[in-house]
Amino acid sequence: MSTVLQVRGLWLRRGTRDILSGVDFEAARGELLVVMGLSGAGKSTVLRAIAGLEKLDGGEVHINGVELTAGLRTAASAALRRTIGMVFQSHSLFEHMTALDNVCLAQVHVLRLPRAEAVARARALLDQLGVGERADALPRELSGGESQRVAIARSLAMDPSLLLLDEPTASIDPARRNDLGLSLRRLAATGRALVLTSHDGDFVREHATRLVILAEGRIVEVGEPRKVLDSPLHPATRALLQRPAY
Repeated sequence: MSTVLQVRGLWLRRGTRDILSGVDFEAARGELLVVMGLSGAGKSTVLRAIAGLEKLDGGEVHINGVELTAGLRTAASAALRRTIGMVFQSHSLFEHMTALDNVCLAQVHVLRLPRAEAVARARALLDQLGVGERADALPRELSGGESQRVAIARSLAMDPSLLLLDEPTASIDPARRNDLGLSLRRLAATGRALVLTSHDGDFVREHATRLVILAEGRIVEVGEPRKVLDSPLHPATRALLQRPAY
């Protein structure tokens, strides 16, 4: 497997507080890597830093030839937008647009694709994720799980090599979480690297290929998900397992 993402010595400070303190990990094509940790551990901040949405105080991030370093904010760069797809926990769909138009928007305005080609790609992605029949629905008419899938389709429309997802199971009922896990594994199998945050130990055991545990902005455990969760070595991991998933 070829490496898509390398995070080296990632450091991020807010005021006098260190949010991330020397975080190191990587993700390869075909991987579904999960970052877990208690609330406030820095999980979402890691994703935002990788996506160029946070100004780094130290370290560097490499994504398929695109480099982020301390002191630079590169979220607006076309290269980064085409390399990374990010799905926020809130989904951030445009409320006045249908699901189909949400998926088409960046294709038309960033990739400069003809509208007809963008529509065809959008419908194929929505079908692939099981929400093709909801193409004409507005976000307020979608369930949480449907909104999640539309947001994923919108990110995939840019054909990113790295897909970041913040708590993708948070708005999905337990019966649908396995379907989402299978969809994400299929996406990873197409040659992408997926990095996501989660509080859901059962989901992680079943679908993740590798697990990173964060505590107070530092990585304290890395390994095969079942091994880490079934035989935790660090107190932060044991504390995490005592908290209910949501």
